[in-house]
Amino acid sequence: MKEVTAPELKRMLDAGDKFELFDVREPYEVEMATIGGHSLPMSQLVDRLSEIPKDVPVVIHCRSGARSSAVIDALSTRYGFTNLINLKGGIMAWKAEVDPTLICD
Repeated sequence: MKEVTAPELKRMLDAGDKFELFDVREPYEVEMATIGGHSLPMSQLVDRLSEIPKDVPVVIHCRSGARSSAVIDALSTRYGFTNLINLKGGIMAWKAEVDPTLICD
């Protein structure tokens, strides 16, 4: 599975790299803290597959990286996605390595 660290993702965002960012946490978690991108709760994934592009890199994140890893595994094996990248450590890594002011506990 391809992964990107929080500092690498920050550089990608700052550089304006072409990719999409998806947050698979539940809405109440996104309300507490977000790093941008699209909200696509894991529980709605199958019903909203058409929202995930296959022609650009897609970074998927959650709180710690566990749910996003499971999502990437499912999308890759069941639906043929080959462009997915996991945010290693999730939004908690973003808080620890990029933005310590983020409240996501």
